[in-house]
Amino acid sequence: MNFKPWLRLHLVAMLLCGVVSVQAAETVKIGFIDVLSGPFALAGQGSLKQLREVVLQLNEKSAATDPKFEVVEFDNKGSTQESINMLKAASDRGIHFITQGGGSGVALTLVDALNKLADREPERAMVFLNYAAMDPLLTNDRCSFWHFRFYPSSEMQMEALTTYMLGRKDIKKVYLLNQDYTHGQQVSKSAKEYLARKRPDVQLVGNEFIPMAQIRDFAPYVAKIAATGADTVITSNWGSDLTLLLKASKDFGLNVNFFTLNANNPGTPTQMGSWGVNKVGVIWNWLGNANTPELEKISVAYKKKYNEDFIFAAHWNTMNMLFQAIKNAKSTDAKTVAFALEGLSYKSPLGEVKMRKTDHQLEAPLYLGMWDKQGSKGVKYDAENTGYGFRTEAVWDAYISSQPTSCQMKRPSK
Repeated sequence: MNFKPWLRLHLVAMLLCGVVSVQAAETVKIGFIDVLSGPFALAGQGSLKQLREVVLQLNEKSAATDPKFEVVEFDNKGSTQESINMLKAASDRGIHFITQGGGSGVALTLVDALNKLADREPERAMVFLNYAAMDPLLTNDRCSFWHFRFYPSSEMQMEALTTYMLGRKDIKKVYLLNQDYTHGQQVSKSAKEYLARKRPDVQLVGNEFIPMAQIRDFAPYVAKIAATGADTVITSNWGSDLTLLLKASKDFGLNVNFFTLNANNPGTPTQMGSWGVNKVGVIWNWLGNANTPELEKISVAYKKKYNEDFIFAAHWNTMNMLFQAIKNAKSTDAKTVAFALEGLSYKSPLGEVKMRKTDHQLEAPLYLGMWDKQGSKGVKYDAENTGYGFRTEAVWDAYISSQPTSCQMKRPSK
């Protein structure tokens, strides 16, 4: 018997099977619906760029038959109505996974729309991967099976900050300054409640709300803060509302503590310089100078490649946990993957993190960074080539900032 023709056919068949196997790897599109134009565009553009880099690295290290991710951008212009339009555009393109983080008002609007979409057209259901929208409502009264938050809520951040303030007896007078929308209001509410419980000796000397992205000159607000004798400002401002506030404070020479939730965001560190040393802090889910070797490598490589800072570690957890959920589920169906994400544990560069099943809130460490000169203790890397960066002032395990939930989640049948 002549085996050569048979062997050739067998080899060809094996090669064809290999090609089919490689081609079977599905491309999963991720709709990035966020602010990419207007006064808050820097944050959104920086986030998008870092998400693309995370996806690039994930795709490169995955096996040939593993799903591959592709990021599709949608500019919501910071508008809730435009976010709905972009959600429809994503759905029309067959996208079943979206991510957003710039604005809790937008996040809440998206959740409501996704709930309706899943009820009306279950075959078009979409999973919302929230990388930064912090309103506690998203994992409490308005929690949704389709929403997963990979970032701490504002209540979790205020729990951590006020715990830190227990050891800061020099803090005696606090001024709250926040944007006038759901997230800013929640930060104000929780800061007041937790300070009253933990530091009843602290005097609240101001509680002010500002219209978002409308103020170009913060000098009058800075003068008002100075007039109260405040020694500390707590603000959840972000985008231009934080950058311009810190610039005006520097120009005034205001010598108070600023505890922020966003001072490491693109464009903001450049405004601070030496004025911010030991004054400006940021509560975040990771810091570039934290003792996390794997993320340090990613951050250093990103800066070398783009000459920009890598700060959105939430994207790393989000995409890697989505990837794991898809593999565990052996499916890219939105509902099936959502069930696989519930309760999922992941060994991240930050340590073990877990997606809490009851409300879809990621349980993970929290960091407080304080602005200091590069080269000083704990500041190996600077921010935005300023010669200054955030040292790790405090790290809280997930259980310290963890909050109870009122979530009564409505789940679809499996």
